[in-house]
Amino acid sequence: MKQDVPTIAVVGSSNMDLVVKSKRIPAVGETILGGDFIMVPGGKGANQAVSAAKLGAQVFFIAKLGDDIFGSQSLNNFKKEGVNTKYVIQTKQAPSGVALIMVDEEGNNLIVVAPGANQRLSPQDVKEAESDIASSGALVAQLEVPIETIEFAAGLANKCKVPFILDPAPAQKLSPQLLKMVDVLTPNETEAQLLTDIEVKDQESAGVAAQKLLECGVKNIILTMGANGFLSASKEGTEFVPAKKVNAADSTAAGDAFTGSLAFGMAQGKTLTDAALFANNVAAISVTKMGAQPSMPTLQEVESFISKMEQ
Repeated sequence: MKQDVPTIAVVGSSNMDLVVKSKRIPAVGETILGGDFIMVPGGKGANQAVSAAKLGAQVFFIAKLGDDIFGSQSLNNFKKEGVNTKYVIQTKQAPSGVALIMVDEEGNNLIVVAPGANQRLSPQDVKEAESDIASSGALVAQLEVPIETIEFAAGLANKCKVPFILDPAPAQKLSPQLLKMVDVLTPNETEAQLLTDIEVKDQESAGVAAQKLLECGVKNIILTMGANGFLSASKEGTEFVPAKKVNAADSTAAGDAFTGSLAFGMAQGKTLTDAALFANNVAAISVTKMGAQPSMPTLQEVESFISKMEQ
């Protein structure tokens, strides 16, 4: 469904990211001296919402924050980035989610999340947004909120004939019923392996894992492989696309940049392949900057990047 101003609904998590940059990630039991510390709004759902909003989409974010300083900072940031917050709820029943992140000199990261209020997001919270979901070009979700809420969102998207995009992270097993409701699944290698029991280590094994997911009822798979690129698979066939070569500073939200911009492209009316190629560029730009949401590029930045790559 082509939309003049792409409208996207995102059901998901919001965290405050506490990030330390260091030469390397410490071993278990080891203490090392780190470098810069930054505190930035994050969370997979929030990152994907901001990614699409910064590209120019109207984004309805359905989420739950704590009634605390981190929740207030996140809410203010959503408004600054142009995310519609009418379905973002602050609760006194739990603190805001927090992510502790270490990033090494190569841009690799290690993340632990305390979900907090994210675990309070309910199917009823999603139901409240039904009218705006029904008029969206895509509904995006991840797995940092309760699975019953995601399953309800998927059913609602199917009922409203809105493409349902699922980023299956953090990795966990999914029910056959949920997989059959997914229009586009965007796992990385680890998530694909957990879903299929197939170790994804190269293009060939990625193709085998993607085929197994298609057999489970998923309509389309975009299997992201970090610095190697992504594999796109559907009943029409598979295609591998290499990643753009850039100097990585922080890979923390590359997958979220990809998923948010994939939804943006689909809501614009692009084919899935063209939307994924566009998202590949957005993800490449995001890893060149520190932080999750601050690393999300604008449409002007993406167009400039694509123009330079084509020269």
